[in-house]
Amino acid sequence: MEFTAQQIAEFLQGKVEGDGTVKVSSFSKIEAGVPGTLTFLSNPKYEEYIYKTKASVVLVNDSFSPKQAIPTTLIRVKNSYSALAALLELADTVMNPKKKGIDSLAVIPENAVIGEDAYIGAYAVIGENVKIGKGVQIYPQVYVGDNVVIGDNVTLYSGVKVYKNCVIGNNVIIHSGAVIGSDGFGFAPDEKGIYHKIPQLGNVVIEDDVEIGSNTCIDRSSMDGHTTLKKGVKLDNLIQIAHNVTVGENTVMAAQVGIAGSTEIGKRCMFGGQSGIVGHLRIGDGTIMAARAAMMKNTTEPCSWEGAPALPSAQFKRSFIHFKDLPNIVKEMRDLKNEIAELKKQLKKD
Repeated sequence: MEFTAQQIAEFLQGKVEGDGTVKVSSFSKIEAGVPGTLTFLSNPKYEEYIYKTKASVVLVNDSFSPKQAIPTTLIRVKNSYSALAALLELADTVMNPKKKGIDSLAVIPENAVIGEDAYIGAYAVIGENVKIGKGVQIYPQVYVGDNVVIGDNVTLYSGVKVYKNCVIGNNVIIHSGAVIGSDGFGFAPDEKGIYHKIPQLGNVVIEDDVEIGSNTCIDRSSMDGHTTLKKGVKLDNLIQIAHNVTVGENTVMAAQVGIAGSTEIGKRCMFGGQSGIVGHLRIGDGTIMAARAAMMKNTTEPCSWEGAPALPSAQFKRSFIHFKDLPNIVKEMRDLKNEIAELKKQLKKD
């Protein structure tokens, strides 16, 4: 499908600079743009490419001020990155329409409730008393346990496993290999040091507009309450969320983050790859953790943290300056100790 720059601008409520009749049918990176494609400029470090890109249309922020002539059509919008996301979402809807119908090889008990326009693929297994909302997409080889409730417009990709009694809200996307509601890591040692399993009797509650990446595991709560992902949470691949954790609204986590049990995470937090939190902490709204940061205490005010154990970023950077100089500092201290020892010997002689 082709769209003119003017049509795109109207959809995005933007403003065209240049030829509004130019047509595009695909997307490209700004550094590799070709005619007939649309690209965008959001990060200033890529600005050099806008002056030589071959893309036909470039999305830019309203505040962008070019340093020289630009040989392509611009569409000015409030936020070029968000505008691109809206266009990609539209393209995805057109190019990948939702499936409908239930495959004859799916296993579905009579007491399951299936909403309108749902799709359930081959070899998917649906448990007893499951409730599935409208427009849900359940791809082949998904397992949904007994008493699970799934809202409207949910997508479960192939290989997703949802254990019994879990609740999934509307517009949730869960990618292949994710496990929702597996047992929390709970074992009690006896007097002989033998570990006995503590049954995990709770569930997982996933609120609306959450996305969960491939091979991410979210453990069910142990007894009371729920393991909860609040509205708008976005999780990357290979993340571990332990039992009784609460993740606040619109918090995002990159790959291989690990959250230990009974931790409460606030709203709009950001976690870099391989960062982690020990159990039973309270993490305040707006907390930012750099990659591989390890949080070992409660936080309250919005702050950026780095290192293991984690320190506020400014403090960590000051400490790191000294850390990398430790060999020289140790050598200087030894030299000073030797000099002091020599001076003491000299004083005794005198």
